[in-house]
Amino acid sequence: MEVRALSLDDIPAVNQLHRDVWWPERSTEGWQWLMNNPATLEIGSPAGLVLQDAQGEVSAFLGSFTQKFWQGDQMSYASSGFSIIVPPAVRGGSRALLPAFLSLPDLQAHYTLNCNQLSSSIYRKFDMIAWPPKTHDLKLSWVTRPFACAAARGLRELVARKPQAAHSLGERLLPRRSIFDPSRLGTGIEIVEDLSDDGDYAAYWQALRAEGRFMADRSPAMLKWRFADPDLTQPIVLIAARREGRIEAHAMAMMTKYSSIETATLEILDLDGLSGSRDLIPDLVNSLIQLAGPLGAAKLRLQALSERLYNDLGDVGQKARHEGGYGHCHFLMAPDFTGHHSWQPTPFDGDYSICWRPMPIDEAQKRVA
Repeated sequence: MEVRALSLDDIPAVNQLHRDVWWPERSTEGWQWLMNNPATLEIGSPAGLVLQDAQGEVSAFLGSFTQKFWQGDQMSYASSGFSIIVPPAVRGGSRALLPAFLSLPDLQAHYTLNCNQLSSSIYRKFDMIAWPPKTHDLKLSWVTRPFACAAARGLRELVARKPQAAHSLGERLLPRRSIFDPSRLGTGIEIVEDLSDDGDYAAYWQALRAEGRFMADRSPAMLKWRFADPDLTQPIVLIAARREGRIEAHAMAMMTKYSSIETATLEILDLDGLSGSRDLIPDLVNSLIQLAGPLGAAKLRLQALSERLYNDLGDVGQKARHEGGYGHCHFLMAPDFTGHHSWQPTPFDGDYSICWRPMPIDEAQKRVA
């Protein structure tokens, strides 16, 4: 068995591995886009690792999503591992893939914010620690269509009893229509459309970075790359809260439908703000809750958050349904690196946006969207 970097020639085999475990696949164009991640290209890091058998066939996979991080003016790189797929036939393959991932050069940290309950214990065996300390096992959701959520739960229970039913059920629980309704945004909340280098969002990003926290690159250039994902079926929603003429907090969200038997969900991709304006964060979440219904989402969900962000949410967070219950966030830092102590991750820092399955949109839905 040999571990090597992912190449475009591996995509059919890697997608088959995803298909075998019923995980979302990416198109060839989507994988190529991911390989052209600016941060990946800057340090020559692979977009993933494959385990190759003696016949040269891909038998297991681990993705690597590299991001540029800032702490004030100091730049560094870190990578989120994603989609570890090790079939039973190569049981133990993670013992080859994970050390190779954790040994990738020029990275100050290796982490995941998105492991499942089964793989959670595996990361701890490689000295990856749970992070953030008090919220690594917490996810929040706000239900907007309870009957759809109940139906999805019933379908999951059916598939758990009869796995063969998974592929025969077809696409279920698709909303009849998906409409972005900006009139539902709260007072002082607006859509961000200007991602120019001298626009209001760019000024906000510079102010956010100047606070000195360790944070993933949210520059206009990086957002443009993110929003250009060819596998997206609907645009990522970017909204901001403005005070005294300037942007002081922001949120990003993406419509997803993780599998054919799940409900459509509006997933919060990012949620942050300047230190003096954290009181605006609940307003952003309330606006997303109001947007979720017309978009066809059965719930709004936030899958990674820091203790600070949870406290910022106040009553909005207390009213949310608490999901998770196991450590889904783990990281390992370079021995000389201490920047993580100010790291307050959101889903943006992880692999969520590249692992979420965009909501299928048929022609009828496109006409009303």
